[in-house]
Amino acid sequence: MNATTFGCQLRELRLAHDITLRDFAKRLGVTPTYVSQIEQEYCKPPKANVVEKMATILGQDVDEFLTLAGRLPEDLCEVIRTHPASMVTFLRSAARLTETQIAEFARQATALQLQNES
Repeated sequence: MNATTFGCQLRELRLAHDITLRDFAKRLGVTPTYVSQIEQEYCKPPKANVVEKMATILGQDVDEFLTLAGRLPEDLCEVIRTHPASMVTFLRSAARLTETQIAEFARQATALQLQNES
């Protein structure tokens, strides 16, 4: 993704897929005016469920598109609600890790999860 804002990226992808504003809005169940306002950054990105639909229509990774929109997938919201202090501390600590270190940590977390399930 090379556009810097959600609205710019949305418009760029929609046009790249040759989807008209009206058709895109119809698929989402919203008005063309609303989509136009999002693309022009006149309003904030929509709620997560609409962003997920947008990503699916445009063939994008849902998690990456949600992140670009400043939204979290519902399953991650639930994880944070379940363990708020620990998750906030973890995420702030992870911000200082390299991509390789984060990948290693994710691998270890998956291994621990598998151990708990057995």
